[in-house]
Amino acid sequence: MDHSEREKKAVALSYREGQYAPQVVAKGHGVTAEAIIACAREAGVFVHESPALVSQLMQVDIDHYIPPELYRAVAELLAWLYWLEHEEGRDGKP
Repeated sequence: MDHSEREKKAVALSYREGQYAPQVVAKGHGVTAEAIIACAREAGVFVHESPALVSQLMQVDIDHYIPPELYRAVAELLAWLYWLEHEEGRDGKP
């Protein structure tokens, strides 16, 4: 495994109801990835670690929608996050 494969990578997605598909709004590696992750955590945004999914999302240009072949993986993640937020709201606990 070379240095580029070990380097931390991050992709930020945005999705609003009615939008065509989730959209890549930020991506980077190394220091940029660390900054993306730190901003997300500071904003209370869930950070999911999936190297395989991140590798695929890194190929999508910023401000572009994710490709159809990633819909299922991202939809499952968004559904789980929706459920998690709903459960937290129900009992007030994470």
